Amino acid sequence: MILEHCDIEIDPSKGPQFEEAILRGVETVIAQSKGFRGFKVNHSMESPSRYLLLIYWETLENHTMDFRGSAAFADWRTIVGPFFIKPPVVEHFTLVGKSA
Repeated sequence: MILEHCDIEIDPSKGPQFEEAILRGVETVIAQSKGFRGFKVNHSMESPSRYLLLIYWETLENHTMDFRGSAAFADWRTIVGPFFIKPPVVEHFTLVGKSA
C-alpha cells in the first residue's frame, strides 16, 4: 500500500467551500479510480490556509499513471484546483510501522 501525501494551501476565507469541494471530489472522482483504498483530509490548526490530503493507493502506479493519466484527474482539478494558492506538494510514502 502507498500513501500519497498532498499538502494543499488555499485562501483561508474559502475554507468551508474548499472543504465541501475536496470531499465531493474525492468521493465522486478519486474514489472511483483503480487502486484507491481510502483517504483522510486534515485541516491545520496553526496554519488556517493548509490542508493535508492523504490518499491510500494499492500501488504507486495506481496514482501516478492510472489516476493522473486519466480524464478523472482533469475532473478532480476542475473541482479543487480553483482553490489552490500554489500547486500542492505531493509525495508518496511506504509504511514502516504502525500501532494497533
